Amino acid sequence: MSNVLNIAAVQMDVTLADKERNLARIADALAETSGQGAQLTIFPECSITGYCFDSLPEALPYGESIPGPSCIAVAAACARLGCHAIVGLLESDGERLFNACALIGGEGVIGSYRKVHLPYLGVDRFTTPGDRPFAVHAAGDARIGMNICYDSAFPEAARCLALQGADLIALPTNFPTGAECMAEHVVNTRAMENKVYYACVNRVGTERGFDFIGNSKICDPSGRILAAAPHANEAILYAELDLEQARTKRIVRVPEKHIIDRFADRRPSMYGPVVE
Repeated sequence: MSNVLNIAAVQMDVTLADKERNLARIADALAETSGQGAQLTIFPECSITGYCFDSLPEALPYGESIPGPSCIAVAAACARLGCHAIVGLLESDGERLFNACALIGGEGVIGSYRKVHLPYLGVDRFTTPGDRPFAVHAAGDARIGMNICYDSAFPEAARCLALQGADLIALPTNFPTGAECMAEHVVNTRAMENKVYYACVNRVGTERGFDFIGNSKICDPSGRILAAAPHANEAILYAELDLEQARTKRIVRVPEKHIIDRFADRRPSMYGPVVE
């Protein structure tokens, strides 16, 4: 068993409604990141499809099942390169459409997630809220949870994953202009309050009048920044994760005098209003 996970975050532009081009760019990026030793590479929200669709009928043709053709293509690249990937896409289920992401390895789809919290923006105006519980998936020795973009504004989403033992929470996102404070502050906070690694992977570029701000970052379980792209240009971030840091929740700063354990110190009996 290895306690180290090397990850990459690909801050990239995405072309609306051109899955073939986006998949080719994802494959190229995987070749680069795996060549640099990344065992897991995370891509932005809707990295396969684009985001700013103007109606459900416009978006539906770009949705697909999970697994489906796009996931199979990513899995083939992962098998060839010996790595894992998290990609964002639109998942179709009958007449319903979900903003989704999938954790994929050479063997295929390991797990998927449907975005639970939907802003009034882009394709999320027409997608269905996620209807599956938050879940943690194993990729090798690592335990990985997934949220998407606006989910990060709701601390319960990350906490559910941390309580299930996530080492890393991946957040594919499409933060546009106006979300600067989310990128600057919330990512670090979610990592610190849950004592997990947290990777926010945003896109860049302009789509139907919306500018995307980049500002991707990877934080360690103390909230410290391991890698960041504080700009709106394409970039690839790398970080080495010591999984034991996420699994050891008890922090002894001064023996017998200053000990922090944000899990042992929880008081769930007092949190009733959160779910009322």
